[in-house]
Amino acid sequence: MRPQPDVTSAGWQQLAVEVYGGPLLNSWLDRDLGLSGRVAVRGSSTTGGRGTGSGVEMRLLATDEALLRIPQLAPHLDRSVNESLSLNPQRHLTPLWATGASGPTFRAWVAQQVGVDEADVLDHDLMTHVVDPSRLLGRDQDLVSAPRLDNLATSYAGTRALVDAVTGGDVPGAPVVSVLALFDHEEIGSMTDRGGRSTLLGTVLERITRSLGGDRDDHQRALAGSVVASGDMAHAINPNYPEKHEPNHPVRVNAGPVLKVNVNGRYATDATTSGWFRLACEQADVPMQVFSSRGDVPCGTTIGPMTASLLGVPTVDFGAPMLGMHSARELGGALDPAYYVAALRAFLTPA
Repeated sequence: MRPQPDVTSAGWQQLAVEVYGGPLLNSWLDRDLGLSGRVAVRGSSTTGGRGTGSGVEMRLLATDEALLRIPQLAPHLDRSVNESLSLNPQRHLTPLWATGASGPTFRAWVAQQVGVDEADVLDHDLMTHVVDPSRLLGRDQDLVSAPRLDNLATSYAGTRALVDAVTGGDVPGAPVVSVLALFDHEEIGSMTDRGGRSTLLGTVLERITRSLGGDRDDHQRALAGSVVASGDMAHAINPNYPEKHEPNHPVRVNAGPVLKVNVNGRYATDATTSGWFRLACEQADVPMQVFSSRGDVPCGTTIGPMTASLLGVPTVDFGAPMLGMHSARELGGALDPAYYVAALRAFLTPA
């Protein structure tokens, strides 16, 4: 949502938005949308600085009420719409949320939602989201339809695996500190204070070493004995576009985690880290697949390579298979989350 989003056009009240990352724009058309995020409000100043108690308080805002909609132009007014749909983010993706010329401004509405006066709303980080609930679908109910599978599915699997590993007993061998890092802003390049390209992870790891009584040399030795498992979702074969996939590396939903390989470093996997991940899947008794993109279709990338280069730590890239990546509603397999958790749990607790 833009800082000053209120727009009036042709008798409609709309909210100006800015596109985040690289979504499938058409998937947001004709869907009921809610709003969620955080709001900066005026608070009591206790320090005079910019840290906690600096006079700015953050309030969470989340509504699953259907507030917004981006209506598509009817085919009667665009006879070529089914041949080629071209959306201009500035002109065609402004959601409407009211009719007429009266009513509260967006800032006034936000203030009401978080319980402050309008003058106390300083700014906001708010985004639209699809309000339709996630659900199982398919003849056998073995598919999952949900928003943001990429990459909340990995966030869930990593959290579940870490909890299971920590509560399941000591890791065999030398003392191990398991760390789960869930980064923001991967879809826009990761160059923020809390993105994968920042110094955040390295700083936190060094502080962990020092909290355990280690020095700089101990920290470097710990890194040399570490491995990074970089999880991000993977492309399953779309049956309507099989020609877009490498024929010798089929990836299907409900068929286990996906090892990602690319010789040009778009993924950080090498033979050694691939072997570790394969052994983890064997230990967990889950099937495993391999993704390799076509030679004439450039693949995406993950924070795996940047993490490996920033830390100097061997890294493996993997994911869970899905369709419709970057759509407002994505599709995965109902069996894959359990496979995903089991593989990561075994990776954290090798036999």
